[in-house]
Amino acid sequence: MGITVTPTGEACGAFIDGVDLTQPLTSADVEDIRQAWGQHHVIIFRDQKLSDDDLERVSASFGNLAIDPFVTSIPGREHMISIQREADETAAIFAEIWHADWTFKADPPFATCLYSIEIPPQGGDTLFSNQVLALEEMPADLRARLEGQLAIHSAKMGYSKKGSYGDKYESKSMEVIPSDEALEQETHPFIITHPVSGKQSIYGSAIAYIIGVSDMPQKEAMSLIMELQRWQVQEQFVYAHKWEENMLVMWDNRSVLHKATGGYEGYRRELHRTTISEKDGRPFAL
Repeated sequence: MGITVTPTGEACGAFIDGVDLTQPLTSADVEDIRQAWGQHHVIIFRDQKLSDDDLERVSASFGNLAIDPFVTSIPGREHMISIQREADETAAIFAEIWHADWTFKADPPFATCLYSIEIPPQGGDTLFSNQVLALEEMPADLRARLEGQLAIHSAKMGYSKKGSYGDKYESKSMEVIPSDEALEQETHPFIITHPVSGKQSIYGSAIAYIIGVSDMPQKEAMSLIMELQRWQVQEQFVYAHKWEENMLVMWDNRSVLHKATGGYEGYRRELHRTTISEKDGRPFAL
């Protein structure tokens, strides 16, 4: 019978029905989902009562499971972390800035999977910004300044010992491990080509991981980066996802940025996350 794909009607995202993720995916299912994913960037499966085994199996159907370099995994699940916040938590909300996951790596994961365990009755939306659309509507002069340029990515602003999740970060819910490894740098093009859809998109975000531009003076580089950042996350490019329990959301880091939001003070929230790398290690075409 096959899957059915229903767009959200927003800047990106689609609901996928007609598949039971508690059962092994067929090769046809995987290909159909991959095609829908390439088109809509964020895909949503509702009413899926998944175990951690199920989540790992579904994730591994699309590539290799990756290990978070700075957040402690769930015991016995080296490829999975729990994004959780207790009802009385006072630390800063985790990942409440625009980013694509782990762009500071030489071979960053192309996708992230997030499954809802406990969802508060209010707040906690995840925002997604469509970077294909942002590039398509970008002013010609800004695009011309990005074409052919390499962005310098680093995790130092977040996960170095002096970063926002560094030695002074205290959370009851999640164990972050700051490290000097966060000071390392990698470069990626500002504009990449998606290997499935063939569409070009903007890759990465200044607020999280882009810290400079190769072969460009830092003052000029930061001016360009911040101009780009302001363009990337305008309202017309954003889909605000509202969570329900037993929901799996999978997004493509090559074509969207995302960020967490708050607004659920006094309530507990828990989701389990995996990340997926391409089997050949190459997340995008140059």
